[in-house]
Amino acid sequence: MPKMKTKSAAKKRFRVTASGKIKRSCTGKNHILTKKDRKRKNRLCAGAYVDSTQEKTMKTLIYNK
Repeated sequence: MPKMKTKSAAKKRFRVTASGKIKRSCTGKNHILTKKDRKRKNRLCAGAYVDSTQEKTMKTLIYNK
């Protein structure tokens, strides 16, 4: 059976940190920014981490060896 390929979409959207957590970017920062206040946009700039319940699934999508 051949190796499974890494999912390109997951590879582009997620990064694995040195501690093994999976970092993601926040949604809602691409368009319709005029109605969002500065405080909200600044909060959305900061990254977030994938929930622990989804971590195993994400790692299989990213690593797949």
